[in-house]
Amino acid sequence: MTLPQFRDAALLERALTHASYANEHPEIAGGHNERLEFLGDAVLDFIAADWLFRNHPELDEGRLTTLRAALVRVQTLADFARAIGLPEHVRLGKGEEESGGRDRANILGDAFEALLGALYLDQGIEAARAFLEPLLAQALPRIMQANLDRDAKSRLQEWAQGTLGVTPRYRLISSEGPDHAKMFTVAVWIGERMAATGRGSSKQQAEQAAAAYVLEHLDDFLQAENEAAGNPT
Repeated sequence: MTLPQFRDAALLERALTHASYANEHPEIAGGHNERLEFLGDAVLDFIAADWLFRNHPELDEGRLTTLRAALVRVQTLADFARAIGLPEHVRLGKGEEESGGRDRANILGDAFEALLGALYLDQGIEAARAFLEPLLAQALPRIMQANLDRDAKSRLQEWAQGTLGVTPRYRLISSEGPDHAKMFTVAVWIGERMAATGRGSSKQQAEQAAAAYVLEHLDDFLQAENEAAGNPT
């Protein structure tokens, strides 16, 4: 697959413009892609949910939810971006380029969402659907076969033990609110580093949220680990 064709070339250009590039080139029209990313995130969630619902009537609400989460997570979106040749078209600032931003999953995932949002504005929901659904269809069998829709804590533990030889540890930071509506904040530690925090209406939900955040930002975590070890990437 390749990038979709646009009627409004300015929309495509904005979708491909990272904030770091816009900051270095204030003269460019349209600015960066973060507003389009916001829109594209909503379009992505809707199309993925609708596609799963229509094509998999055998799945219950719980499995539909976990599969949708796996389809729209950052690593999957980065794979989509690479599949359509998006990395070579993203406009990055000099510092972001030199630090390996063109290969960073969160930058690619954000750019893919921005592209989808721009396509929706340019040609409507059916064009966005026609572009996205083949990518979803290609990704889902791999996700189901590898059980990538398992809960975040299990996946983070498998990754941390396999990659770093450590087991994530979770610590309750705070609980706020009345007993009937408490909100818990939990931190997850990987080795000696606090990797993320998460919030939820139970400690278990907060732990899952913290684990999910780390999984969505593995590139950033590994970069921080390398820098702390004196091996900047």
